[in-house]
Amino acid sequence: MAGEVAAAVKPRFLAPADILRGVLIYAAGDGAAMLISGRFCWLRLAGMALAGGLWYAWEIPLVYRWIERRTESLSGRARSLARTGWAMAYFNPLWIARHLLWIRLLEGVRPLADAGLLAIATKSFVTSIPMAVAANHIIQNHIPMRWRFPASALFSALMAVYYALSAIWFG
Repeated sequence: MAGEVAAAVKPRFLAPADILRGVLIYAAGDGAAMLISGRFCWLRLAGMALAGGLWYAWEIPLVYRWIERRTESLSGRARSLARTGWAMAYFNPLWIARHLLWIRLLEGVRPLADAGLLAIATKSFVTSIPMAVAANHIIQNHIPMRWRFPASALFSALMAVYYALSAIWFG
């Protein structure tokens, strides 16, 4: 078990498979969000594809490896709850606000950041807690480490639709 954890958390920069998955999945999710909201923008599609393939493909596996290391001494329910809790703490309103900020930047919306952005992100986070807890529990506790980023990206693609709509609903 310890060797498995050590292999799963070994440092790496960007895995080519994660780059491709990030590009495709984040572009698909945000593309669907744009189509649903009636605000399609090619620059946003390209920008979110790059964000998914470069930034998120690096950042999210890094955080997941940190969670794995942080909880490796725990077992059973304590480990499961800690993993889920750390994932929820990471995908917090500030993370959502940053994602919405990138959308604003790519769409040329001004102002880029204001008090309303964090309010939208907070409302979006709070209303998604039941679904996010369930998804993060599954991702952190039932998906092998090498598949956590793609699983998280798929969930994020679904959430991209929700975040885009929440900017309309809560904004």
